[in-house]
Amino acid sequence: MADLFASETEQDGGGHRPLADRLRPQTLDEVIGQDQILGPEAPLRVMLEAGALGSLVFWGPPGVGKTTIARLLAHETDLQFVQISAIFTGVPELRKVFEAAKIRRQNGQGTLLFVDEIHRFNKAQQDGFLPHMEDGTILLVGATTENPSFELNAAVMSRAQVMVLERLDLKDLELLAQRAERELGTALPLDGAAREALLEMADGDGRALLNLIEQVAAWSVEGKLDTEALGTRLMRRAAQYDKSGDAHYNLISALHKSVRGSDPDAALYWFARMLEGGEDPRFLARRITRMAVEDIGLADPQAQAICLQSWQTYERLGSPEGELALAQALVYLALAPKSNAAYVAYKGARKAAKQTGSEPPPKHILNAPTSLMKDQGFGAGYAYDHDAEDGFSGQNYFPEGMDRQAFYAPVERGFERDLQKRVAYFAKLRAKRET
Repeated sequence: MADLFASETEQDGGGHRPLADRLRPQTLDEVIGQDQILGPEAPLRVMLEAGALGSLVFWGPPGVGKTTIARLLAHETDLQFVQISAIFTGVPELRKVFEAAKIRRQNGQGTLLFVDEIHRFNKAQQDGFLPHMEDGTILLVGATTENPSFELNAAVMSRAQVMVLERLDLKDLELLAQRAERELGTALPLDGAAREALLEMADGDGRALLNLIEQVAAWSVEGKLDTEALGTRLMRRAAQYDKSGDAHYNLISALHKSVRGSDPDAALYWFARMLEGGEDPRFLARRITRMAVEDIGLADPQAQAICLQSWQTYERLGSPEGELALAQALVYLALAPKSNAAYVAYKGARKAAKQTGSEPPPKHILNAPTSLMKDQGFGAGYAYDHDAEDGFSGQNYFPEGMDRQAFYAPVERGFERDLQKRVAYFAKLRAKRET
């Protein structure tokens, strides 16, 4: 079992080593990207220079250097590097890891335990790390592609600092490609546009780029390939998207905020990104309808009906034709006047309802089907609005003893401009009746 947790990569005695392994940085200065944590005055660099490295959680997409940085941190701090994966490690294996770390500590050697996919451990397993973190047996470095705020225990989070790693941009990927060409001793047989297309295929994943470069470098071609020829020989890497993970919530947030921000082009882009990632169009139809309710409201009463019609059209046509109906609804929402006045009013009314508990309605608006109820004053003094001047009695409909509330405040946009006039009109009449 000791070999399972070996701290050093075994050297292949003459066998093929993948390019990604051959180009693994030997120092932190060689790491491409992640200046937000490794640059001068950045958190991780400051911790190292102060000699105060604590437990960490690296949160970021695949192929951005989480494992490499953890390995280099162990080297920088003279700690034994031990790597495990939460996918393949159970409680018995964890006990052996902790026991080996205790023995090392007794011999004067610390342990940096790198846990890949740490969010895969359940609550009990995560709790198992705590005593060993607290007594210094291990320095924990976890890696996760999921939001640690949701996936990791509060106790672990309180003892570890989260470092956010970002996907590599095209500039970073180009530097990585140049490093690969130096290692291979040859330039990639691609023209400028094809080279850029190759970088885009990696989708911010450095390891994926190196694997693609290794394939391209092995081709025997004359001259340089263009984008079309590259696309024929290589399949574009699937976009990173997990329908139940962070990518799902990040993209739907981007879609919703693009609509709220009245940007139909951005809205269509995020809509397309989610469809390309395999999102269920019915989920999108539901969310688009929610946008009409929350962000357009009564500023455009047609918006909700258009969303429901587009949803029904999708159900009739199916994919891919039905998705066009959803796209049209999305464009309509983005360009519609915006108002959350009714939404704010609803939340205000719910809050007031909780605070006032079980206050009864005023007696004058209660029905009195029995003589006993009439004797109790039910219905006494009720003014029938249709008999009143302007069809408006101005009576109080809130509980007795509760001040009148004003939850709904229409905006000066779209149809709510007309509703605002009506609210003001009735307020004026109510004030007139009261005097």
